[in-house]
Amino acid sequence: MATVKAFIRTTAKGKDANIRFRYSDGRNIQLFHKSEIMVNPDTFDKKRECIKAKIVFNTGQRQKIDRLITERKDLIKNLCIGADRNTLTSEWLENSIYRILHPEKYTNEKQSFFDAFEECVSKRNISEARRRHFRVVIRVLKRYELYIREKQSDFILSFDTFTVDILHDVIDFLHREHEIYEVYPGLYQKVPESRIPEPRGQNTINGMLKKMRTFFIWAIDNGKTENNPFKKYTIEESVYGTPYYITIEERNQLYKTDLSHRPQLAVQRDIFVFQCLIGCRVADLYKLTGQNIINGAIEYIARKTKDGRPVTVRVPLNSIAKEILDKYSGHEGKTLLPYISEQKYNKAIKDAFTVAGLTRNVVILDPLTRESVIKPLNEIASSHLARRCFVGNLYRQVKDPNLVGALSGHREGSRAFARYREIDEGMKSELVKLLE
Repeated sequence: MATVKAFIRTTAKGKDANIRFRYSDGRNIQLFHKSEIMVNPDTFDKKRECIKAKIVFNTGQRQKIDRLITERKDLIKNLCIGADRNTLTSEWLENSIYRILHPEKYTNEKQSFFDAFEECVSKRNISEARRRHFRVVIRVLKRYELYIREKQSDFILSFDTFTVDILHDVIDFLHREHEIYEVYPGLYQKVPESRIPEPRGQNTINGMLKKMRTFFIWAIDNGKTENNPFKKYTIEESVYGTPYYITIEERNQLYKTDLSHRPQLAVQRDIFVFQCLIGCRVADLYKLTGQNIINGAIEYIARKTKDGRPVTVRVPLNSIAKEILDKYSGHEGKTLLPYISEQKYNKAIKDAFTVAGLTRNVVILDPLTRESVIKPLNEIASSHLARRCFVGNLYRQVKDPNLVGALSGHREGSRAFARYREIDEGMKSELVKLLE
């Protein structure tokens, strides 16, 4: 499996050094890149590949360097994945990165479609999570190009060839990629994902199409092309089911469940309950450190809003949240709590719900069929349910979306907010009583 490692190679003490990167893919491929990112070797954590957690360091500069390292790793991996393995050399990697970072140096040369897409992702002021989502789209389009080449060997996906007919063909590919994988597994050896493809719902495809449309608009604004296949194509509206969330009583039942026989699961259960009490997205949760605790509250800039109109979200900590923080105050690492990967976190949440007996049925919208289906809570619980728990239960108490939005990070009048709360019968009855 391909990996990218950041490291420093220097014997000089007290002087800033360039951070270097090594791309490895099996025994035969090792590429090196010397970046322009400079740090003092004494401040660099070789194991975690970031600025050391327990040193005095400017917060803004720390976040910038850590972000640049992550972005460069993603750029290297995205450039190498899908490239002809016969062309993979360190010199090729250096040149490819330079072209992405300095496209103005090559104004007389025609930039490839994927290089332009990578430039868009690298230069847009968006969160790291959103960059990863864009790069999923890039990899899908690379696999589409390879798939078409199986039937048309000279096919190249470019601004000129990306017509509305190709767009329709790409959409068909998005719907059938899980089937195509069975016939052409080699596509996924050349452009791999962390897991094999599964059937995609229309909402997921809509999200991917919106990212493609964003790229074409950016490309037009930056003089890359005049072609926009989305001029003749309208992305359909996404459809969402009735929101569901756990009650305060169910949250407390989960927190009080004895998990002493599964201590690692107990840790992730506690993190989930903490997330229920502050209401942040999982991407924001994983970014929290001890520095986000300010005067008895959690303060952070919501990832989805920080690049548009930055809004600092401040959520006072209640007694349970403080109890959880005290329990894990001595854990090693720079993060606020002992997190695991998001995928494993979601699995642990389902397991904890099962042990706690939180198995009541809820009605959800099947993402593939868009039909209502009934599922037990423990089968569909995930990190986002914590955010729904926070927003839904607060809304039932205060019935003011703007007040709740101030704690959840939703902007005033957000359409997305409606998906987090349920207008239940009790609230309807209270409203009708106002007419008496």
